[in-house]
Amino acid sequence: MSTRGHTAHDGREAGAAGCCPLYHEAVELVGRRWTGAILRVLMDGPLRFSEVAQAVPELSDRLLSERMKELESRGIVARTVRPGPPLRVEYELSVMGRELEPALSELERWARRWLRPRRHARV
Repeated sequence: MSTRGHTAHDGREAGAAGCCPLYHEAVELVGRRWTGAILRVLMDGPLRFSEVAQAVPELSDRLLSERMKELESRGIVARTVRPGPPLRVEYELSVMGRELEPALSELERWARRWLRPRRHARV
C-alpha cells in the first residue's frame, strides 16, 4: 500500500524525502554568487585580496569584500595579518573550509564532464 498522499505528523507528505535544512543552508552559502569561485581559488593556498580579485576578474572589489567578510564570519575563510613593512593581509581556507575541498573538487569534475559548450554537450 502506497503512503503517497498521506500526511506525516510533521506536515510533510509521507514517503517524501524532504530537504534537510542544514543541507539547504550549506548549498545556499556555497552557491551564493561568486562564492564558489572564491573558494576554488583559495583551495590552491593563501592569497592576498588583490590576488583573489585577479584570479576572479569579473568580480567587483565591493562584492569580493562582502563575500570574504561573510565567509570569514561563518568560519570558512581565515584572515591573517602578516607584519610588515609592508603589512600584508592573507586569506586562506580554515579547517572548516578545507573540509569542503572534496565536495568542491567533485563539483568541478562534474562540471567539466557535463557543462561543456553546447556543441560538446553529452546527450
